[in-house]
Amino acid sequence: MTGWKSREPPLDAVTALMQEHKVSREVAGTGAAATRQVLTFSLGREVYGVDILRVKEIRGWTPVTRMPQSEASMLGVLNLRGLIVPVIDLRVRFALESAEFTPATVIIVLSLRTAGGQRECGIVVDNVNDVVDLDAASIKPAPIVNGNGANEFIEGIATHEEQMLILLHAESLASSEQSSSGLASAAA
Repeated sequence: MTGWKSREPPLDAVTALMQEHKVSREVAGTGAAATRQVLTFSLGREVYGVDILRVKEIRGWTPVTRMPQSEASMLGVLNLRGLIVPVIDLRVRFALESAEFTPATVIIVLSLRTAGGQRECGIVVDNVNDVVDLDAASIKPAPIVNGNGANEFIEGIATHEEQMLILLHAESLASSEQSSSGLASAAA
């Protein structure tokens, strides 16, 4: 079958780069405190980042099972090799304009430390960009906007190659969503 294209985005290079950065950061030990490695991804024209050590896996978009009476941003759950993983649509969570899921749409599976123990959570993003090194001193706190709670999900803001990068605090994002939808126990 010539001309056939996989529906899965080409994630091999990003996954390999992500694993390489995880290993180099773990080996660096105390030197890693001066720099942070983050996986960057896009939602529309904005670029976000999450700590590379929280990323368990990057998967191409696959449909999920919708849970009754869950929050609008909770798309549903995904069976990940026997583990039930809640999946959050970050566009909906951040009140952004909705977009069609395309072959570039991915689910980033995060491994999170919560009060209830280690949990996994998926976030749906438009596409994955790269793993970047950030000088920890260059990360600035997010400004307070209208005194609203959106800052609870933002760990800080940095500039990388003259582009603003919004760093997300993954545990806050996922734990807030899971507890409000009752899926915290489903992820266990």
